[in-house]
Amino acid sequence: MTVRKNKILVQRYYDEMWNTWNFALADELLSAEISFRGSLGAEVRGRSAFCEYMRRVQNAFPDFHNKIEKLVSEGDQVVARLQYTGTHRGEMFGVRPSGKSISYAGAAFFRIAGNRVAEGWVLGDLVSLLRQLGAQTLPKATN
Repeated sequence: MTVRKNKILVQRYYDEMWNTWNFALADELLSAEISFRGSLGAEVRGRSAFCEYMRRVQNAFPDFHNKIEKLVSEGDQVVARLQYTGTHRGEMFGVRPSGKSISYAGAAFFRIAGNRVAEGWVLGDLVSLLRQLGAQTLPKATN
């Protein structure tokens, strides 16, 4: 797969799957054995576990949006600089829904294999997010 096609895959991952909550695209865009670490504390393996993670995010932020600010690709690797936005409508990190709008920055690192996302590691500015949610303590890692 070319560098350009890898970037298009990651663009689709965000625009067509995450930003529209299109779980049906998981089979097309994700490796069956995807290994993923999300910035909201989860480490998952496999498409089903990945979709469960997406649903947890969706429950907390139904209008969650990933805005790609920059994509860089080399070989089988793609890096995205992102801005995340949403409205806090469900519990997250033990903080009850506040109705607050949130916005925070992040970066995501992907490895592409077999024309699908095989690995993802997302680093978001959790300190900023926790402040916006009004969290009083740091969350414990979850799986």
